[in-house]
Amino acid sequence: MPDSFRTEEFKVEGEKLIAKIKELIHEGNIRKIIIKDKEGKTVMEIPMTFGIVGVLLAPQLAAIGAVAALLTEATIVVEKNA
Repeated sequence: MPDSFRTEEFKVEGEKLIAKIKELIHEGNIRKIIIKDKEGKTVMEIPMTFGIVGVLLAPQLAAIGAVAALLTEATIVVEKNA
């Protein structure tokens, strides 16, 4: 049986990108986070495998910060386990 998941989208201003992603990660149950620019092009994909939150989150947030500095508006697409 294939994994089932649902997606949610959130539009945010660039400077609020990191705060929104931290909020979503805190809620849990996330498989993947996709960041898109205002034209809908994927800028970054972050798989949320078990253990990534504690070990790899700081470098990921630094990369997201760099992306956020370049975007005035972004869409966050979140894949959650159903």
